[in-house]
Amino acid sequence: MRKILQWKTGWIAVFLIAANITVRADRPNFIFILSDDQSWTGSSALMDPEEPGSKSDYYQTPNMERLFANGMRFTQGYAPGPICCPTRRSLQIGQNTARHIYQKDQPGWTEYYKKQPTIPKALKAIDPEYRAAHFGKWDMRFDNVTPEQLGYDVSDGYTDNGEGGAKNSKMPSASDDPKLIGHVTRRAEEFMRQCEKDDQPFYVQLSHYAVHLKIFYKQETLEKVNQRSVGDVHRDPEFAAMTEDLDDGIGQLMQTVKELGLEKNTYIIFMSDNGGRVSPSKIKAPNQNKPLRDGKHSLYEGGIRVPFTISGPGIQPGTVSRIPVSGVDLLPTITDLAGKKLHHDQLDGGSLKPLLLGESKEVKRNDDFFVFHTAVTREPVSALRMGDYKLVKTWDENKIELFDLSNDLGEKKDLSEKLPEKTEQLHQLLVDYLDGVNATTEKMGSKKKIYKLWDKKK
Repeated sequence: MRKILQWKTGWIAVFLIAANITVRADRPNFIFILSDDQSWTGSSALMDPEEPGSKSDYYQTPNMERLFANGMRFTQGYAPGPICCPTRRSLQIGQNTARHIYQKDQPGWTEYYKKQPTIPKALKAIDPEYRAAHFGKWDMRFDNVTPEQLGYDVSDGYTDNGEGGAKNSKMPSASDDPKLIGHVTRRAEEFMRQCEKDDQPFYVQLSHYAVHLKIFYKQETLEKVNQRSVGDVHRDPEFAAMTEDLDDGIGQLMQTVKELGLEKNTYIIFMSDNGGRVSPSKIKAPNQNKPLRDGKHSLYEGGIRVPFTISGPGIQPGTVSRIPVSGVDLLPTITDLAGKKLHHDQLDGGSLKPLLLGESKEVKRNDDFFVFHTAVTREPVSALRMGDYKLVKTWDENKIELFDLSNDLGEKKDLSEKLPEKTEQLHQLLVDYLDGVNATTEKMGSKKKIYKLWDKKK
């Protein structure tokens, strides 16, 4: 792979193709709730009805349960990456992290990123009346790109983990507004009320600081949590309290949507930016992402499979989809639901609208696979998911693993030697994709030899 990428500046050709749908007077609104570091099993909402262990055995989150019951839950929903910042970039532009993983040092990258179609820009191209807001954690580190530069009208500005309490040395501890859950919720409510008053359609993204790293909670929530027994997997009362405070914020937001009469014309999207930490505290416990393998920072399922649901007009409540989907699908999905289709040659996501409305069981993308990638500030690892199979490549060790996720959710059985042809097929797809987007497979400052191709065992 090339270590340094020379980005070509200039606008990407973007085509918003009419889908024979005129923008109606009841133009849809969009609310995107993004939690931070929340594992697939990090709530009491069952992620997969066929997997009893796919919910917490300790946390109680009735509002998240209601949110998942209101729409379609995706049993195989993925974050674009296993860490905060790369995922947040991908969500805005619908591109895999391999295209932009911490590319600050690569000439032209930041200007290139600013010129990509984003969710707010695309909606405004459909209808200039759309207003967009971002509240909470922004975290576009290395680039210093602001929400306003990506098309947001209102925001909390350029924020990172610090605003959510990560710089507070007293942890865990009680707080009047833990992780600024109340602040983020109130800001969103004010924005929605103003848009409703002005009769303007809106997109609002609530990027919560919870449940990231530093643990803060309301004292009364902790007292409530302490009245019940801990679980076999989840055992941390303070972390449970923080999670339940986040749930209360979501419940408050849902109540405001109802009070404003927005339920019939508003899509609500919920997901996490990456998987949960293996252990969010010093309490000795099993992997907090069980039955998934590993957690945040990892490209095994625990690091990238996340809670994921969409509800709104035309989506049958209580439906379950086993089709793999990703955060890169949100940009084309939102524009499609708003009345137009988004296409360009560097868009990795596809519209979920046909899936959501029961019109199809397929999602059309430029490629029929997902690519996940870390490098530069992390150990170089890549993964490719196609169908039931997932290939994971650890570059420094020249190690390849192949898993069949249809019967091995915990990724315990490496099939690379048993299925060499499938392994080579997926590996070649991965290498070709990374070559095509000029991705680096090195860690910054590393002197280790990087292998481009897999040396098959004889």
